[in-house]
Amino acid sequence: MFDTFIDFMTGVSKYAIPFILLSIPLFGVIKKVKVYESFTDGAKEGFQTAIRIIPFLVAMLVAIGVFRASGAMDYLVDLASPITRLIGMPGEVLPMAIMRPLSGGGANGVMTEIINTHGADSLYGRMVSIMQGSTETTFYVLAVYFGSVAIKKTRHALPVGLIADAVGLVTAVLVARLMFG
Repeated sequence: MFDTFIDFMTGVSKYAIPFILLSIPLFGVIKKVKVYESFTDGAKEGFQTAIRIIPFLVAMLVAIGVFRASGAMDYLVDLASPITRLIGMPGEVLPMAIMRPLSGGGANGVMTEIINTHGADSLYGRMVSIMQGSTETTFYVLAVYFGSVAIKKTRHALPVGLIADAVGLVTAVLVARLMFG
């Protein structure tokens, strides 16, 4: 039964992207939409959005670089390690927990470093991999995307994003410990 399902999904996945790439323009033609013009207008708008995002992106990346280069990351890890040990999070993965809400690229770098040091199949490697998939780059999203559309009052976005990140981090630790030891 399981092999049949895998065979079915393999067959579907071979044709999914070509189907989507053909069906969207076909649907537009049926609805009498100027497909090419709509596509180029959307691309132009996307390019303008990218230009608006650049200053916020540069500011965020500089701030993260200063944070890591100053040694503040190491200080924060040393400070928070006794607390994180209570939930079973080793100090070695704490830099990932700190970096993930700030930057996806920075978190990728930290994750790669941890995996290269401890191995992909180690508890640490699996834990940071689960963290990568179960959390979001909250500060990056707020700085770049909210900044690009000039949202000044983020209201509950920051607290809710950080709560979701905390739940994702704790869940990643618990799942990794439960499944992999």
